[in-house]
Amino acid sequence: MPEPSNPAPSWTYAMSGVDRASVGSALSELLRQVRYRAPPSHGRPIPAPGHYAGFVRIGRETLAITTDTVGTKVELARRLERWEEVGEDVVAVNVNDLAAVGARPAGLVDTILCEAPSPEVFRSIGRGIDRGLRSAGASLLGGETAVVPSLIRGLDLGGTAIGFFPGGRRPVVGDRIRPGDVLLGIPSTGLHANGFTLVRRLLDERSIDLATPRPGAERPVGAELLTPTRIYTRAADALTGPATTHGFAHVSGGGVRNLLRLHPPVSYVLDHWPKIPSLFGWVQSLGSISDQEMFQTFNMGVGFVVVVAPTRLSETRRRLARAGASDAVPIGHVERGSGVHVPALGLRYDTYA
Repeated sequence: MPEPSNPAPSWTYAMSGVDRASVGSALSELLRQVRYRAPPSHGRPIPAPGHYAGFVRIGRETLAITTDTVGTKVELARRLERWEEVGEDVVAVNVNDLAAVGARPAGLVDTILCEAPSPEVFRSIGRGIDRGLRSAGASLLGGETAVVPSLIRGLDLGGTAIGFFPGGRRPVVGDRIRPGDVLLGIPSTGLHANGFTLVRRLLDERSIDLATPRPGAERPVGAELLTPTRIYTRAADALTGPATTHGFAHVSGGGVRNLLRLHPPVSYVLDHWPKIPSLFGWVQSLGSISDQEMFQTFNMGVGFVVVVAPTRLSETRRRLARAGASDAVPIGHVERGSGVHVPALGLRYDTYA
């Protein structure tokens, strides 16, 4: 069969308007200008560059702090007039980053930037935040609502979470990871809150009806895409005793490259990746997206990774099952070397940016 004269382009995140290399370059410029360090009486920052949370030591206590937004998933919520899911997401995207350093969430403050406040929309977001907080075992500590019609159309939703390390346990930052360790993956509930700038562009390009199920699915496309981010707090909290876990990774924006944020000079070999949910294959087909781009943009069915010594594997799986993550499965192992590898697809990632 002859090749089409104008084959469909292979879409990338950058083509939809999100160029991670440019983001990294701009961020580097910002950080170069921030040179001030507070006096020790204001707390001692603990360096963890590029990690999932920042740390500060105050007296005998270490606190973990992280911040994130739901991103352009809120635009899909607006189109569908469904807001509870993204309310739950704003909790999840933050407490999952705390979980990735072994911190127990103490609470969250939310931030809403909007063109005009709507009691009905805020009520729905609040119900979602409440569900997320219940799942994470955290409290809402406050927040900020800014009505800025000159800056924003619609609504932007984000938050900041603070966590602590009970019982004097230390942050889990990956420094214990060694060749031979096993990678356990806990499934995601879908796209979570990542890659939606690309997904929405493809939905518009293909004129997809959000009220109709995609082929092979039971729920409408819009409802399926809005599925809230799974919260991994209780699973991580069950594994943070002395020396039980060598590392955690929250597979969010950046896909499997998030493993590189653990920093040790090792190679993460994902040679037992579970069957990829059909939703990701459908998204991939909409934009003729390469496997390389899919695995560096989406979670591809695994939302959280636990790095554990092989001698601890059975115990770890038992603890995860008791914490509600009985669906965790081995997805790979750690070797000498560098980078993240998906051998079955010939994929390799050497940098996070």
